[in-house]
Amino acid sequence: MMKLDKDNLRTVLITDCGSTTTKALLFQKTPEGWRQTFRGEAPTTVEEPVADVTVGALNAFSEIQELSSRKILAESSGDHPFLISEGQEDKGIDLYLSTSSAGGGLQMMVAGVVGKMTTESAARAALGAGAIVMDAISADDGREEHERIERIRHLRPDIVLLCGGVDGGAQNHVVEMAEVIVAASPRPRFGDTLKLPVVYAGNRDSAEEVKQILAKMSEVLVVPNVRPTLEAENLGPAREAIHELFLTHVMSHSPGYGKLLSWTPVPVMPTPAAVGDMVKTFAEKHNVQVLCADIGGATTDVFSVFKNAAGEDIFNRTVSANYGMSYSVANVLIEAGTEAIIRWLPYVVDESEVRDQLRNKMIRPTSIPQTMEDLFLEQAVCREALRLSLQHHRSLAVGLSGMQQKRGIADIFAQKSNRYELVDLMKLDVVIGSGGVLSHAPKRLGAALMMLDGFQLEGLTQITVDSIFMMPHLGVLSSVDKKAAQEVFEHDCILSICHSIVPVWPARKPIRENLCRVLIDGSEVAQVKPSKIAHVQLEPHKNITIEIEPLHAEVDVGAGKGETLKSNIETGEFGLLLDGRNRPMNVSSNPKARAELQRKIFKDLELSE
Repeated sequence: MMKLDKDNLRTVLITDCGSTTTKALLFQKTPEGWRQTFRGEAPTTVEEPVADVTVGALNAFSEIQELSSRKILAESSGDHPFLISEGQEDKGIDLYLSTSSAGGGLQMMVAGVVGKMTTESAARAALGAGAIVMDAISADDGREEHERIERIRHLRPDIVLLCGGVDGGAQNHVVEMAEVIVAASPRPRFGDTLKLPVVYAGNRDSAEEVKQILAKMSEVLVVPNVRPTLEAENLGPAREAIHELFLTHVMSHSPGYGKLLSWTPVPVMPTPAAVGDMVKTFAEKHNVQVLCADIGGATTDVFSVFKNAAGEDIFNRTVSANYGMSYSVANVLIEAGTEAIIRWLPYVVDESEVRDQLRNKMIRPTSIPQTMEDLFLEQAVCREALRLSLQHHRSLAVGLSGMQQKRGIADIFAQKSNRYELVDLMKLDVVIGSGGVLSHAPKRLGAALMMLDGFQLEGLTQITVDSIFMMPHLGVLSSVDKKAAQEVFEHDCILSICHSIVPVWPARKPIRENLCRVLIDGSEVAQVKPSKIAHVQLEPHKNITIEIEPLHAEVDVGAGKGETLKSNIETGEFGLLLDGRNRPMNVSSNPKARAELQRKIFKDLELSE
């Protein structure tokens, strides 16, 4: 294993071992600061016939070595395959780090007593740790006991998170849930002789009894309750326990990971957890509220940091396992509906033709758009995948409020919810887009428009994109050197496209005159027109004072109805996007009128060439 010397780091090699591709990036400390310098990719080799993740990693290292002309691999591997730089400028590395979602990533099942309370808290803890939640079992989920047993047995999760009851509350329900898990006796995916890891984060008074019940078939780790009271969540200990079990049980039994783990002195992180850490670090440093979406071929991850009623930053992550751009594209079609996708196209098309094209995409998931029509359709699907994923995220990203009261389990089932939604798009400062369809969009303004439409942004929002998808690498680098990770993130990773300005007003009160005026450093540059989108180019990377002044008492631009919003911002590459299409958007039911409107938008923004 390499030694970690934080004070003398100059060259760091980091891999993200994905389900299909292993991406290796080289980070170096230059006279201008930390920079990402070279990149290598290779197919991931965790599955048969190779069944050794390190083979794909070594192939990616070889590509970096060839591109950089820097010798980083030793002739004989020994404990690890790297040359140590020992201060040399042209060879070796100082540190190797890795993240991983190979083998389908971390797959978990959560179980609790009340679906809208402890089970939901358990799901947030698992999602925040970088897991895909395969199912959430609860005492009030409407399933018979034999159905729950059959479902648990079928899933074969990597880890189970069991929660239930507030501290000092009733014990019998969470004990019964433990007995259901024992009756199902699920086998983990990896390691035939491995005991299934179970994290217990429920009523502390039930811990010993639950541990005795589960000891027959599981290795149980007891941590503090995720829901110690009805009005409070404590997700940190459960997340840390999940990370620990991910390394000691899941990763160590995956093909070749034992060797990979021996190469690095720092724990391998689940890819989504690393991205989440980067989002949290960015929000904390700049004191902003952030929404980040990573849209892949099979899943879409959404991360957010919003302030709760007490003014504290609350981080949430959700994974929409059925919304993606290739493998899961048919699920987007089914959930959104063909008409919802067609509304974003600048041409009239039969619904059957759209369905056929998207089914072909699912059959050939690695294909890329060949014509402008193909590209427009892919970007239309992206808008709907983002919309559905945000809808899912909002349902789980909630805060808790209300007076603390002593209640029994019967009262919990009957009580009114004390949840409130955290995601407020009018208070959102920055949106970050990641994933191929956004990061590699032919035109950056096109990526911004997808996020504007898909998330239906409101008020004043900075729209950015992860330029080449290096947030996982920076997340794990941040665990070693937060300053270095932040330097690379802001210089090489995040690219500010533009700021969107979206006034909102009550739909029952139509407005036909201009909605608001926009002033830069005291001078008016534009007015937002109803039902129109306009682009205002500004000098990039310039600090300015922007004022958005409503022209009607009912119009809200982020400061309240009729109130002027004033903010200091740094301009992006493409200035401002002015959007006068109220929220929620009212799209014409006439196919020709709808296509004509989209065609005009694309033409005005120079996206149709």
